[in-house]
Amino acid sequence: MRETKLRDIHSRPLRDLRISVTDRCNFRCIYCMPNDEFRTQPCFMPREELLTFEEIVRLAKLFVALGVEKIRLTGGEPLLRKDLPLLISMLSQIGVPDISLTTNGLLLKKFAPALKQAGVGRVNVSLDALDNEIFMKMNGVGIQAETIIEGMEAARANGIEVKVNMVVKKGVNESQILPMARFFKEKGIMLRYIEFMDAGSKNNWKLDEVVASKEIHDMIHEETPLEPLNPHYLGEVAERYQYVGTNKEIGFISSVSAAFCSSCTRARLSADGHFYTCLFAEKGASLKELIRSEASDEEILIYLQQAWEKRDDRYSEERSSYYEKGKERKRIEMSYIGG
Repeated sequence: MRETKLRDIHSRPLRDLRISVTDRCNFRCIYCMPNDEFRTQPCFMPREELLTFEEIVRLAKLFVALGVEKIRLTGGEPLLRKDLPLLISMLSQIGVPDISLTTNGLLLKKFAPALKQAGVGRVNVSLDALDNEIFMKMNGVGIQAETIIEGMEAARANGIEVKVNMVVKKGVNESQILPMARFFKEKGIMLRYIEFMDAGSKNNWKLDEVVASKEIHDMIHEETPLEPLNPHYLGEVAERYQYVGTNKEIGFISSVSAAFCSSCTRARLSADGHFYTCLFAEKGASLKELIRSEASDEEILIYLQQAWEKRDDRYSEERSSYYEKGKERKRIEMSYIGG
C-alpha cells in the first residue's frame, strides 16, 4: 500500500490515531464516569463486541498507510484489557515511530516493565490532586494520590517518559493547581492542565465550572515566571511553557477557552471498532462490520480515505453556538471513545 498525505475539508492531515481498547475503568472520575450514572447503569461492552488484537493491528496498519505517525492506546482504562503488552508488541512491529498510553496509573507499577519491553515510550497519567481527600472525590473510588505517583516512578525507572494530566474543575480541585505545579516541577515531570470539557453527556458539564487555562497560567506565572515554547509539531494539543531559567516544562490544554480544532490531526477508534473523527462526535462508522464482512484492505483503505476527506468537525469552535441556542447534541462518552 502506498502512503498518502490525506487532508480533510479544512486541510488538516491525518497524523494521530487514538485506539480505545476497552470501555471499562476502575475509576469513576467525576468528569468522565461519575458514580451516580455508571454505578447504577454499568453497561459495558460484551467481550465479543471488542475488536481482537489482530483486527486492531490490521486497522492500525491501514491508518499508518494513510499517514498516521503516532498511536496512543486509551480506554476506559487500557491496562484493564487482558494481555495489553502483547497488543503493544504487535503494534510495535508495523513501523509506528511513536506508541504511547493514557492511563489513570493505578496498575502502572505492575505493568511498567512489560510496557517498556513491548515498545511503549511514553505514558500520560491522570492525576487531579495531591490532597487525598480531593483526589478521592475526583476519582470516585477512594484511591490515594501516592498510589498513582508510585506508578509514575515505576514507569520512569523502566525508561518510560511520563507526562501528567490534571483536569481542573471549579469548586472541586482548583486549590491543587499550585501544589501540583510545585510538586511536578521538582520531580522534573511535565504537568498539563486540562480544562473541564463537555465530553459525553453524563458529566453534568457547566461552563461556569471551567477554570480557563489563562487563569491557571497566570496563577503559576505569578509565583514562578513562565516563558512560551514553540510547538513540536502541527496539531500539538498542549500549549507548552518553560519555567524561566530551567528546562522544565508545563502545558495547558484549552479545548473550551481557546479551541484548537483548526490544527486537529486526530482520528479515534473505539474498542468495538467504530471510527470517529472528533472527540465530541455524535456517531461513528463501524469498521468492525467491514472487517468481519471480509472486506479487503483496499476497500477499507478507500473507505477511511473518503471519510477523512469529508471530515468537517469543529465542535469546540462551535460550542458556544450550541449552548447559546439551547441546542441538544448527544456526544459519545469519553470512556467509550477514549480521551
